[in-house]
Amino acid sequence: MKRKLAGLFVLIWALSIVLGSGLAVAGDYSGYTIRVYSNSNSTERATWLVQEAAKAGFTLSMDDNSIISGDTTVIQAANENKDGDILFGLNETRWGQVVGGTYENLSLVDWTPTWADEVGEYKYDGKAYGLVIQNILMLYRNDELGTNGEALVFERWSDLVDSGYTWYRQGRVGGTTNSNINNSMLHAFVDPASPAGGISVDGWKTLWKYCANGNFTGDDYGFDPLNRGDVQVGTFYSSSLYGKVDAAAESSNTPLIGALEPENWALVDIAEGTYYIAEYLGVLDRANRTDEQTEAVKAFAEWFGSADVQAAWGEEFDSYPCNVVAAGMLYAEVPPIYALRNFAKAPVEGTDMNYAEYVAAHASQWTNILTNLGFFWADMSAPNPEPDWDSLDWALLTQPAQ
Repeated sequence: MKRKLAGLFVLIWALSIVLGSGLAVAGDYSGYTIRVYSNSNSTERATWLVQEAAKAGFTLSMDDNSIISGDTTVIQAANENKDGDILFGLNETRWGQVVGGTYENLSLVDWTPTWADEVGEYKYDGKAYGLVIQNILMLYRNDELGTNGEALVFERWSDLVDSGYTWYRQGRVGGTTNSNINNSMLHAFVDPASPAGGISVDGWKTLWKYCANGNFTGDDYGFDPLNRGDVQVGTFYSSSLYGKVDAAAESSNTPLIGALEPENWALVDIAEGTYYIAEYLGVLDRANRTDEQTEAVKAFAEWFGSADVQAAWGEEFDSYPCNVVAAGMLYAEVPPIYALRNFAKAPVEGTDMNYAEYVAAHASQWTNILTNLGFFWADMSAPNPEPDWDSLDWALLTQPAQ
């Protein structure tokens, strides 16, 4: 399988340049400044979107991640400022909360784009629609710096801690990627009757072992230490993986080689699958916005989520669109990293929730447990003492730190 831009997309892109209108939309809505909140707001992404939207007839106000960074900060700012028109990015957990009315000042306008049927299961009908699919991956080196040709096959994510290999682990509690690694590690230990945040105590013991025996190298994510050969196994998010492998030699003397056709690395074969999220797009209800202004906001959302624009976004930032038409413009077939089993949508026995919904229902408790017990210490030379698991007060530990 080779990555490719379909002829249709190339033609559309070329015509847009010739016409000087970017990825065009009918009409000029530039008279209203659309306030955008997103955690998908690296400087490059924010700059690209503002510029391309301007060519298409929209004026955006969007903070980059030097101002607002991370999903928690974004959602708090949008809720407190009450001036948002568009919310995009985030993940299943956050969107379930937004749609469910968790945030007092955030509600969504009823809206159904023309491309709604192109995003499959990634939608909250009438409210929010998928843009980008992300999942969490476990990678390993299979060369002399890794397993020396041995294939890694696990039943579940948590098998890593008894694998005998070295792995990278994150150094802090917060962040979408860090949370989703934890979600993956804890999946096998779901227990709706457990007072420990709906996770068995064995689950928390296993996650502690993951921290205690893992290597934290000061990197933001697991790709770089794996690429340098500091560890044999690393975790990383799917978006940007292929681009990181393509540029791997720029930051290592012993780099990972081969993006779509790996040469010295592979995905760990995990039977339970992995934890997917989708980043969504929704139109926020904003007080005192006129009907004409709301129309401009909806027109932007229609434009941004369309196949042409999502294909351009995916090509520019190495992301995989929820929009199947856009995905078809970028790839001849589904890349292996997006063909893995998705346990985020798997039902949780004993509840009426899938796992993503279960995570959303328990996310604050898990964060409190991780914080109160001191998981993810950054100084590897001074590890935190392991808790006395038999004497813990879980009712207290699931509450915010005092």
